[in-house]
This record gives sequence, structure tokens and C-alpha cells, in this order.
Amino acid sequence: MMYPVRMLRLALLAIAAVMALTAPAAAHSLEEVDQDLRDKEQYFQPVDSEAPAFTLQDADRRVVGLDVLRGKVVVLNFVYTNCPDVCPLHAERIAEIQKMINQTPMKEMVEFVTITTDPKHDTGPVLRDYGEAHGLDPANWVFLTTDPDNPEDTTRKIAETYGLKFTEDNGGMQMHGIVTHVIDQDGRLRARFHGLKFETVNLVVFVNALTNRTQKPHPHPEPGFWEKLKGLLPW
Repeated sequence: MMYPVRMLRLALLAIAAVMALTAPAAAHSLEEVDQDLRDKEQYFQPVDSEAPAFTLQDADRRVVGLDVLRGKVVVLNFVYTNCPDVCPLHAERIAEIQKMINQTPMKEMVEFVTITTDPKHDTGPVLRDYGEAHGLDPANWVFLTTDPDNPEDTTRKIAETYGLKFTEDNGGMQMHGIVTHVIDQDGRLRARFHGLKFETVNLVVFVNALTNRTQKPHPHPEPGFWEKLKGLLPW
């Protein structure tokens, strides 16, 4: 049976990532991985600033704030469920990343957070259905909205604090960019991955570096982590 090239490639990348990231040799410093991604991943933007705070609620109206996620790496993105094009693709990209991470010990160290920018429409049942439809695992993924008593643009203003603008037109559609944000265990924004063309394995590698938090350089030069990971692939 023949499989589409993209599916085969994703499967091999996932296997390679799991093999590499669970090996002791994978504990390269954040500085090394940061430099590798600067060189290899054109959609990677390193950041080091305090992540803007937010306090929102999940589909069951439980309060979730960035402060309660301290101690975990947070992968954050913004979507709205009526988005007809890029938002579903973004959700599926996040699901790919989550699946790769959840096959490693990092599952307990990483939380995936999606925030809706259309809280009026995206009610609790809508939020729950969206995750299931796009393959997101609720074990370490949550879809957040704002309290109904808050202004409708509350979450769009939060997106703006992260440098991402959602502009609503007369038809209810929102014009916006696509960014995946990575926040470290201390609540600092450490990276943005722009668009949908970045290699998912690159974000996984970056998250792994944060979970290891190994800062000491290696005493002898050796191949970079990216080269080791690529060496596991047949191209």
C-alpha cells in the first residue's frame, strides 16, 4: 500500500523526534538549540521577555491563568472556530506537535493552550467539539475563552499583547496572522514560530531544550542536535 509522501515524512519525523528526544545525548543547551534554529528555521523568532499575563476560563468555566501554568512549558496559539481557512490548519499543526511531544516524557512538562478570539460564538460546547474534531488531546491541551460578562474583544486584546492582531470585518470574519508562541517554565516568552510552514520537529526540539534547561556548553565540539536528528531520516 502506498502512502502520501507527506504522511510518510511526518511519521518518520515523529519517530526520529521520539528516538532523539528521549536519548540522554539530546540534552543540549538552550543556547545550542537556539543557534541551530536561527540557522536552520526561517520561521523561528527567538524572544526573551515576560509573557503577557491572562486569566480566562475553559469550556467548563474553570478559571485558568498563565500564573497557574508556571513550572510547565506552554505552547500557545490563538484561533476562532468559525475561521474557514488557516485556523483549522493551525489547530492540526498544534495537534501534530502535541502528538510528537506526548510520545516522550515531555508530556507531563508541557501544556498546550489555545485562546479563542471570538468568545461570543465560541461557547463551552463549541470549544469541546473543536478540540476533538482536530485531534487535540485534552490530557494537556485546553481551549480558553473569557467570562461572558467581559467585553467581547477581551481575548483579541490579549492576542495584541502577544503581537498578533485579529481585526473583525462586517461579516464577522477576522483578519489575522498565524503565530505559535512558546513560553518557558518561568513565564517568559521564549520563541515565536510564524505561519504554518515551519518544521514541527523544530518546535519540538526547542521545547525539549526548555524542559532540559541544560545551560552548560559541551567541552568538545560535536555535531549539532539538528544534524543528529536529520541523520535519522532517509533524506
